[in-house]
Amino acid sequence: MIKITTDSTCDLPAWVLEQHHISVTPLGVVKGGRLYQDGIDIHTADIKAHVDAGGDITTTNAVNAADYEAVFRGALERYDAVIHFNIGSGFSCCCQNAKLAAEEVPEVYVVDTSNLTVGHGLIVLAAAEAAEAGRSVGEILAMAEDMVSRVETSFVLDRLDYMKKGGRCSAVTALGANLLKLHPCLEVIDGKLSVVKKYRGSMEKVVADYVRERLQNAGNVDTTRMWLVDTCEDDHLASIARDILREDGRFGQILEAKAGCTIYCHCGPGTLGLVFLRK
Repeated sequence: MIKITTDSTCDLPAWVLEQHHISVTPLGVVKGGRLYQDGIDIHTADIKAHVDAGGDITTTNAVNAADYEAVFRGALERYDAVIHFNIGSGFSCCCQNAKLAAEEVPEVYVVDTSNLTVGHGLIVLAAAEAAEAGRSVGEILAMAEDMVSRVETSFVLDRLDYMKKGGRCSAVTALGANLLKLHPCLEVIDGKLSVVKKYRGSMEKVVADYVRERLQNAGNVDTTRMWLVDTCEDDHLASIARDILREDGRFGQILEAKAGCTIYCHCGPGTLGLVFLRK
């Protein structure tokens, strides 16, 4: 049997993780000088409350090699092999640490997804389904390698203060964007985040325009699944996107996820994205 493991950065909903027996290792989140574990003893609402109260932006800590080694050895007590999926190496040193750990443990294979949030997670889910279907390690690794270049992950931001506080955009840029009501659209390209467009107006209008444009440009999309992911406190923006996706009518499944602390630390509240696979 093959065990599929991953990190909390995959943002797969709890029901998916449980249904497919996917084990998750939490990243560290530093808030107010104290280290927490993503999704265990800290959640996105805790980060928002901290920042809204004037606290410094929270930061993330990669899982270290020793912790990965412990996870892998524990899994191999029950399984024949472990395939572990990491957030892209361009975003974190988690993958490097997991590979170091794998060198110490036989039958552990580490995959760099070159992606984040459910762009990372959809590969994890596909691997878990393949393992359940009895596919071999080699077959699952080949499938994952093929998928990595076909994942399209993008999202629009409501606020830039989290990126500003985290040093990812200047105060001048953030101020200008806020005054002009500009909302950047970021996309994962070649394992890195790039700003591909800036939308103007209310977030309701931005989300509607963003989703429609993504669908218009998705001519070669795999229509099996579309993922909708957000960091919103309520369902308002997600409902706008959901209605447009349903009207499109092409997708067998429209799955939804909430981004965890790792993504939230950098994007903040009010972020919404689409993730799908190209053929």
